[in-house]
Amino acid sequence: MSAYSGYQKTSYGAQGGDDSGGFFAGGGSQQGSQGGGGKSYQDESLRPLTIKQILDAEEPYSGADFKVDGAPITQITFVGQVLSINPQQTNLTIKVDDGTGQIDVKKWIDADKQSDAEPGFELGSHIRVWGRLKSFSNKRHVGAHVIRPVTDFNEVNYHLLEATYVHLFYTRGAVGDSGAGPNNSDSMFVDGGDGYNAGNGGAQLPSKLSGCSGNAKRVYNYLNETPGGNDGMHLNNITGALGLAVRDVLTAADELLGLGIIYTTVDDETWAILEY
Repeated sequence: MSAYSGYQKTSYGAQGGDDSGGFFAGGGSQQGSQGGGGKSYQDESLRPLTIKQILDAEEPYSGADFKVDGAPITQITFVGQVLSINPQQTNLTIKVDDGTGQIDVKKWIDADKQSDAEPGFELGSHIRVWGRLKSFSNKRHVGAHVIRPVTDFNEVNYHLLEATYVHLFYTRGAVGDSGAGPNNSDSMFVDGGDGYNAGNGGAQLPSKLSGCSGNAKRVYNYLNETPGGNDGMHLNNITGALGLAVRDVLTAADELLGLGIIYTTVDDETWAILEY
């Protein structure tokens, strides 16, 4: 399968949190998720989609990976407006509309973290969802790993442009041979700023990082410069290396998660950079 920049092989991983009974990649599930014949980290992908694309996704047979534009999808992300919130004892069911369609999103509640039962957003607000597409009794829903409120409405436009870009990549191919193809470093976002800033070793920092707090930039730079493998880096490693308090690192991580710059891997306190 042809790769769209970072989308073919991200290390989101965490097979155990696959929308199964409220358990998300904790309790030492990593080993079982890799050794049980399922997909490895290298098989994971993160695809930005519209709800219409989600609803129209092909399912070759029951239990198979869904496909969009002929390419398998595992992890997906989308942005939409909250139409309803239905709290249950074990999960939150949220109906989301992005202008192209509507779909239910289910977020399982950890029995040990009842604070997760509070959605953290209101009816009519916009949210970004990361998760997996599921089908049950011929009805589709998204099993959410992470749901974040959208604080800047420009993110809605960013996402639609991004989903369009990736759709065109898979349906029409790369943009010629002049270096403007999917591996080009030009940003498809429209947030302006000073473009991409060079980091250590020639690494590129997303322009969205320019508006982040100092701690968020430090956490990003640490993740960017420290090899963490597929698992990313845990909270304890970051606090020890940067000399920051746990609260400060968690706040910085939430800031980067909300911007879609990093993502959680094997648990809620282990992060890696989401490469575009």
